[in-house]
Amino acid sequence: MFIKNTLLSILFTIAFFSFNANSQNKFIEQIETTIDINSIKDDKVSVTITPPKFKTEEVLYRLPKTVPGTYSEDNYGKYIDNLKAYTKNGEAVSVAKIDDNTWQIRNAKKVVKITYKVNDTFDTETGDGFGKTDIFSPAGSNIEIGKNIVLNTHCFIGYFSDVSDEIDYKVTIIHPATLWGATSMNDLDSSDTTDVFTTSRYAELVENPIMYSKPDYTTFNINGMDILIAVYSPNGIHTAESLTPEMKKMMTAQKNFLGTFNATKKYSVLIYLSDVEKGNDAKGFGALEHPTATTVVMPEAMPQEELSEQLKDVVSHEFFHIVTPLTIHSKEIQYFDYNSPKMSEHLWMYEGVTEYFANLFQINQGLITEEEFYDRMSGKIANAKELNDTMSFTKMSANVLNQPYKDQYLNVYEKGALIGMCLDIIIREKSNGQRGILDLMQKLSNEYGANKPFNDNELFAKITEFTYPEVGEFFTTYVVGETPIPYETFFAKVGVTKINVKVPGNVFIKDKTPYITVNQETKEISIVPNFELNDFFNELGLKGGDIILAVNDINYNLENIYDMLIISESWENDASITVKIKRDGKEQIVKGKTKLTFENKEGYEATDASKTKLKEAWLKG
Repeated sequence: MFIKNTLLSILFTIAFFSFNANSQNKFIEQIETTIDINSIKDDKVSVTITPPKFKTEEVLYRLPKTVPGTYSEDNYGKYIDNLKAYTKNGEAVSVAKIDDNTWQIRNAKKVVKITYKVNDTFDTETGDGFGKTDIFSPAGSNIEIGKNIVLNTHCFIGYFSDVSDEIDYKVTIIHPATLWGATSMNDLDSSDTTDVFTTSRYAELVENPIMYSKPDYTTFNINGMDILIAVYSPNGIHTAESLTPEMKKMMTAQKNFLGTFNATKKYSVLIYLSDVEKGNDAKGFGALEHPTATTVVMPEAMPQEELSEQLKDVVSHEFFHIVTPLTIHSKEIQYFDYNSPKMSEHLWMYEGVTEYFANLFQINQGLITEEEFYDRMSGKIANAKELNDTMSFTKMSANVLNQPYKDQYLNVYEKGALIGMCLDIIIREKSNGQRGILDLMQKLSNEYGANKPFNDNELFAKITEFTYPEVGEFFTTYVVGETPIPYETFFAKVGVTKINVKVPGNVFIKDKTPYITVNQETKEISIVPNFELNDFFNELGLKGGDIILAVNDINYNLENIYDMLIISESWENDASITVKIKRDGKEQIVKGKTKLTFENKEGYEATDASKTKLKEAWLKG
């Protein structure tokens, strides 16, 4: 929900440069920031801002309420302490905090320096044991002295209201020689203890995260794009070198899928692996996209094979944001208001088409089978039906920060991806397989591009102009309208029909009802008593009331129960397993075989041979 505050207006002009007709020299005013990660005290980082010369007596300094890609109100100003402003003589001027993210500075004409302390967000994440946190971890910050600094710039640096969006930012970071900053920005200082970065505006700064840690990175080049993979694994369980082969394979496939669409010269993947057993580490797993970078947070305890699989899906999704919204987007995104954001109607494209591409490229490039692709789409159909399938998708998107629409946000990854799939099928059918949704995205990129946003209410007409009337009808009925999508109708166009399939279920959950529970005081995981258990528990002789302490030598409790659930998804039937339990106050080790449970679910398979050519164009074209 928006915080509706009436803020003082800042009538304030910045001179971009002074021009001398004889010398032709330019002086460009900057907002200079110094971040000192050498002098961390009480788990807080010192920040100093050297502002431009103010022309008014009062100005506002603000940290974002919301940043692009998060679709939530996070109020990063809550993590700022002791903000002060000083004159050139070192005298403090009056500063008043008027809301979570805004400071009013009086006598601003005299101000030459602003200082404050920044708390990190990882330490304050309460979480729910299942990865849900107050601030999505990849959009947050970590401050661990001498070890790691996750420096999402919007957590540390703000902006002055009514100062031109085009003013330069110069950021100087003072750091130990043992910590290296992984980023897509270019360091302008050759020192081992000082980094200097510049951006042409605040929006560019926000899109450039940095991760400081002991150097653990790899680099490689794919079709002219330099890739950096940087990893922080606190206990040394994973390394950049161990994760790079699968990442390189995946990103090569993405570049091949996109063809000439993208011209990004450098792309960084910053991977923070959380030690969830520590108790005060990151708990919100996933990633946040940027034009030339992705920040990723995942649990360190995850086995390498499973971690690589998770990274394949997570990073590929973020990478495809290069297409939209980073290249194709509306004015709401181009001129993003960090404290009073107006959301676009087109989350079906920004997140939905992106998620669809993250799955389509894998079947297109041979990373998954046709059956696996159908299974993924089937899962999205099932998940979408669990949400509000009659809510207008455009209305939900435009109001996603508010209830009841906020609770439907996850549907952008489910129904949003399915919208992209159906559009792809329509375009393939009408063009006899010659074109698809990637061709549409290329046309939109040519029409608009990163520096030319579209008007929200004009996009559907433009897409229909580039494609077919049937595409416009689809938008009217199923995206703007409230009619659920008949997926079988669209699958039938490519010869795919619904079937029943048996799939392994999670051994700890049945029909969304867990077999396990958590004691909030002791944080211990226990088996629900007086509940009919499945074959997994019965085969091992586990009983209601047993406390699960460890599985396969990995300790579990409330802090990392999410890890246990994820890892169990990769278990194979009849594999050896060791479970450490506590029963009646006594610890014991139980050894045996995993007995997975299988469930009947709706699936899809190709059955109409007459549509094979169109189906192959859809999946392989």
